[in-house]
This record gives sequence, C-alpha cells and structure tokens, in this order.
Amino acid sequence: MRHSRSSASCITASMCPGPVSRRSILEAGSLGLGMLGLGDVLKLRAEQSAAGSGVGAGAAETAVIFIWLPGGPPHMEMYDMKPEAPAEYRGLFSPIATNVSGLDVCELLPLHAKCADRYNIIRSVAHEFADHGGGHKRFLTGRLPATPTGFVNDAPAVGSIVSRCRERVVTGLPNYISGTEPGRAGVDVYSFGAAWLGPSYVPFNVPGDPGEAGFTVKNLSVDKVASSRLEDRVQLLQGFDRLRRGIDESGVMQAMDQFNRQAVSMLTSDAARTAFDLTQEPAELRDRYGRHCWGQRALLARRLVEAGCSFVTMVMENPYQSGVPWLKNGTYNWDSHAVNCHLFDDALVRFPIYDQAVTALVEDLYARGLDKRVLLVVTGEFGRTPRINSTLGSQTGVMQPGRDHWPQAMSMLVAGGGMRTGQVIGSTNSKGEEPKERPLTPNDLWATVYRHLGIDWTQSFPDYSGRPMPILPFGDPISELLPVS
Repeated sequence: MRHSRSSASCITASMCPGPVSRRSILEAGSLGLGMLGLGDVLKLRAEQSAAGSGVGAGAAETAVIFIWLPGGPPHMEMYDMKPEAPAEYRGLFSPIATNVSGLDVCELLPLHAKCADRYNIIRSVAHEFADHGGGHKRFLTGRLPATPTGFVNDAPAVGSIVSRCRERVVTGLPNYISGTEPGRAGVDVYSFGAAWLGPSYVPFNVPGDPGEAGFTVKNLSVDKVASSRLEDRVQLLQGFDRLRRGIDESGVMQAMDQFNRQAVSMLTSDAARTAFDLTQEPAELRDRYGRHCWGQRALLARRLVEAGCSFVTMVMENPYQSGVPWLKNGTYNWDSHAVNCHLFDDALVRFPIYDQAVTALVEDLYARGLDKRVLLVVTGEFGRTPRINSTLGSQTGVMQPGRDHWPQAMSMLVAGGGMRTGQVIGSTNSKGEEPKERPLTPNDLWATVYRHLGIDWTQSFPDYSGRPMPILPFGDPISELLPVS
C-alpha cells in the first residue's frame, strides 16, 4: 500500500528559524543519557525485552550511519539540477559530470564527482508535510504524525526502533548514538524521541565538536571529583542511587545494583574510551575528513559503527564553526528561505564543507572494508521549492534569493550496505517539482534500512494504550538498494 501525496507546501517569505530546542525537563548531570542515567536505561531495557530482539540471525554486526541535514537541503542545487529549466528554477550553479556516466552533481561538489561509483543518489522521495516539525516527524518515524507541526514524536524515531530491536546486542557502547550541537541535544529538537517505546530508547547524545582540543564526551565521563573515586565502587554506585532518587522519588524504578554495575562498566570501558578518541586516527585521515565539526563528526560516526554501535545519527546543521567565519547572508541550518540567507552565497561556504565530510566518509567505509556491513544515508526532511523567490534578508536588509519548503520532491545520498552503487534512482519532472519516475516515500527508505539490519518491519510493539503498532505501517525495500549477491 502506497500512501498518496498531497500538494501541500510552504512558500511564504516569513522568518523560518527551523527546529527550536526545548528545555529538558530532567537533567542527569555528567552521567546522563537523555533524561535518565545509564543504570536506569539498562534497567528499563531489561524490563521491556520480553518480546525478544527482533533481529534476524547473522545481522547483529550490521550498522547504519544516518547523516541528518535539518532544515531541508536544496535538491536543485545539489543532486537534481535542471540546467535546461527556466532561469527562475535552475539557479546559478551548473552540474558537473562524475566518474559515473549519467550521474551529475553540483559544481560545488567536486569530491562527489570523483567517487560517484561508490554511492547512489535517490531523486524521487516525497511526502506531504511541509512544516519542519511535521517533516521531521514524518520522515524520521515512517508514520503520518498526529499534528503537522511541533517536534515531539507521537511514534518512535527509527533509531529508537533499532535500539529496541538491538537491545540484546552488547558491544560496550550504546546501540543508538547521536551527535549534535551542545545547545541542541534534546531528543525533541529534531524529533529523535522514542514516544511509546519509552525514554530508555532515546539516543545517547554526544554534543559538541569532536575535533576540538579538550573535547570530552560528557555523557561517558565523570568530572574531576568523581574520577578520583573510580576505584571506590561503593561511592560511585551511591551516586547512581542518588541520581535515581532524584529522577523517580516514587520508587517505581528501584535501585538495582546489577544495572548500576553495568552502567559503570559501560562508562569506563576501553571500547567506549577508544571509540570516541579521534586522536588515534592518522592526521592525514582527519585532514581528509576536514578539521571542522562536520568532518570530525563523520569520522566519529565511522569509529562508532566500527566499534559496534548499531545506529549513529550525526547532525550536520551549522557550518559556521570550527574556525569558519559567520557569513552575514548565510544561515544556521539548511533552511534556505530568502529571508534567512542568500541561497547561493550560503552554498559557496556550506557545500565545500559538506562535500569534504560526506565523501571522506564514503571513501573511508570502503577503504576499511565496512561497505557491506554499514549502510550510510544522508538526507534532510524535505527539498526546497523549485521556483526561486527573493525577499529582504532579515540579517542583510537587502533583496536576496532563496527557496522555501518543498516535501513534494527531495534528493538523498545512500552508500554501503553491500548494494550496487553508481546509480541514480528515480527522477523528477523538468522543473524538479515532483517525482516523474520511481516515486518513493520515506517508508521505502526505512524498509530498506530495517532489512539491512535484519529487523522485521512488520512486527509490532504496543503503544501507550496497549494497541499493537507495526514498525512501519507501509513501505517496501527499494530493490535497487538491496545487496548484490
């Protein structure tokens, strides 16, 4: 069953700041994982694991890297250019040929052109939710959200489903890890929430730039006072007990030393410390990824899946950091309304950083023999309006070009997973407005991801009321992306 698409779109010129962070209700300090400590998470997972793992035999070593581009990247400036379209559609940039005949990309992505034989471009995914909140929820959960706005999930994000199905896969690392900006670590900022699966399946968040000098993983480390007591397990466990009492004074989650000990083991494991330590990588490789936040997050993602994490989400949102000067007519995320930024000037800064980070990750997965085990997906929540509009920039006060929200067409990059690569899957019409060939939905992508991970996406988990909810209500694996036998 394929869900039909509507023609809804957002083409206003009003200020659209994109996802907005909410203040966390509970904070677990330096040992926190979302709203709960690791001990709490382990306890909750054990209590909810009676139904089994849901992971097919032989699939436990597979993994996914999900690069999230919030705001909505412009498909007609990146992977679905229309040089023959009228000027008000095609934009300023030109396509360039790649090392695969028939696969063209933007001229600002020259590193993509050199390794196109190692990835695929999908040009025909579409949905019907034009608001950032609705778009995030629709894309990241594989469900039609109850409301078209807001970022609080009413169904679990895909990463949370994977975490639930992989809870019996023990590697010394959390099975679901995310990387974000320090002030945007809450699960509701990008609709990463676990909804009716419960808070034990939210991502273990790693905020900040992993390439910065002195970078520490606060959620996997203890402060100086606590570190002096690591040899004294009693005091450390008492700290977990105090944390638990602060979170749940009702006593529903009673202190259980066995889970606290597991939490301590995870927090102090060599696997965790090693996986997060980018200094163990050769300087040349770190340079290839780029000495900026996006590049070092991409490198960290590779290290985490190589160390055993099942699902790693890295957010590439703000390019203006790690020494990249702020562009007055640029914007924080990929939300390229004319009121937010000058679409083309922002791209001149943003695209080369993106080009470097993503292609380094693609090439590194192949160089390390991870291309069959690891599936890479790079996307945002929707595309941008095919027709360019101009308005006064809120920062510049001058007329500048931009594009608005457009869920009717979007492009994305996929690689690895043992699939045949060097493909263009689907197409849009001559103005990039809607799918022309091979129309797909986000659910088809997620069915492909679940298949790679050995997860039966037809199985169900109970929602808040106890009703069985299938992992995906519809969708089929994309045949072009299935592993080559």
